Amino acid sequence: MNWTEIIAEVDAKDIETAGNIAQMTVPYGIYIEDYSHLEQEVLEIANIDLIDEELLQQDRTKGKIHIYISPKDNPAEAVSFLKERFTAENIAFQITSGDCDVESCLENWKKYFHPINIGEKLLIRPVWRDDYDPKERIVLNLEPGLAFGTGTHETTRLCLEALEKHTFEGASVLDVGCGSGILSVAALLLGAKSAIGIDIDALAVKASRENAERNGVSNRYTGIHGNLADEVEGMFDIITANIVADAIIMLSGDIEKHMNDKTKYIMSGIIDSRLDDVLSALPDNLKVIEQYEEKGWLCLVAVKQSF
Repeated sequence: MNWTEIIAEVDAKDIETAGNIAQMTVPYGIYIEDYSHLEQEVLEIANIDLIDEELLQQDRTKGKIHIYISPKDNPAEAVSFLKERFTAENIAFQITSGDCDVESCLENWKKYFHPINIGEKLLIRPVWRDDYDPKERIVLNLEPGLAFGTGTHETTRLCLEALEKHTFEGASVLDVGCGSGILSVAALLLGAKSAIGIDIDALAVKASRENAERNGVSNRYTGIHGNLADEVEGMFDIITANIVADAIIMLSGDIEKHMNDKTKYIMSGIIDSRLDDVLSALPDNLKVIEQYEEKGWLCLVAVKQSF
């Protein structure tokens, strides 16, 4: 069965807000065409000043958000949600949609992802890109597949930066909602001893195992098909949950049983309007010690506190 591609066109000034809204329609990835700062971004990413003529001819006043809806989901619901939220935010928009076979979707989707530096130590390299210079960074080779994260979204970047800060040699990691396995694999490359990734989507678990193997850490990685942390036992030094606010709220009731006195619990995927809901759901003995924010998305780090 074909996927559905939804394209939302908005004014360039609204692309950030519209992108945040679009991200809430699917649990995986979107990509955004925004040429308003083309020259500056090309210089930052590729360190070149020669830009393809086709790109220079793109409309700088508009941005396009591409969303891919899998056959098991309802594209009409996504379109309705976008229209309602865009209207509420006074965003002028045009939405089109159409069928897209998986191979075509993959090729369209891949061309917008580049190697990207994260924090001080990591470089995320999509496996189809060879135009990169690691410059002594740790390279995480990633094949995300159509439905899983690449590290370009703010929520994943914030999580990776928090992981870089808190991962230590010999750490044990639990990655709830592992998707492509990007967080688990990053933690292992940063020195963690072991990582368990769990996801409700069996394809995500498969992709995470393949990415662990691709990066030479499969002997330290376990992928589990399950809901939140229901299938997991034991305590961990680091727990990541880069999911959505509602899932984090559901997880909050049980997460402390997997935490010791030094565990760092990293939560991301939280849009700023849901921050209070997430904080209210945390058990009383969990204390947020760090908060990171980028473009309206939040990442929290919590620990157990002694009374």
